[in-house]
Amino acid sequence: MEVSSKATTKWYGGLSNGEGRSTLASGNGEFEVDWKARSEGRDGATTPEELLAAAHASCYSMALSFALEQNGTPPHWVKVDAEVKFEAGVGVRSSMLTVHAKVSGIDQLEFTRFAEDAKENCPISKALAGVDISLESATLVESIG
Repeated sequence: MEVSSKATTKWYGGLSNGEGRSTLASGNGEFEVDWKARSEGRDGATTPEELLAAAHASCYSMALSFALEQNGTPPHWVKVDAEVKFEAGVGVRSSMLTVHAKVSGIDQLEFTRFAEDAKENCPISKALAGVDISLESATLVESIG
């Protein structure tokens, strides 16, 4: 079954001095967007790359959880951080993933293999095929604060 996801952005003005609002069709969010925040960074401003990082982190966590479950070692929990880097005039440069998880019945080496496989095969990683994707850390832990 194919599922469709939608979002809408209304933009006002030119790029350098304009601004817009992006809305998720699910009703779960509305975000102000502007070029200055995207190209120079600004606390409290949402960028397309932040939304891409959220998509990558959530997709990756699902892919890893699925693989671990198929192995008979479903995770107790998985925490994934994604950091997407953007350069004005170039575009999205990279997505860096960091994962911590509590999983019983496997060791660190086996967990790292699952983590690397999920990095290569989650649908968002595949959609980002032209971007450098790295797995900076894959840590099997007992607990996390």
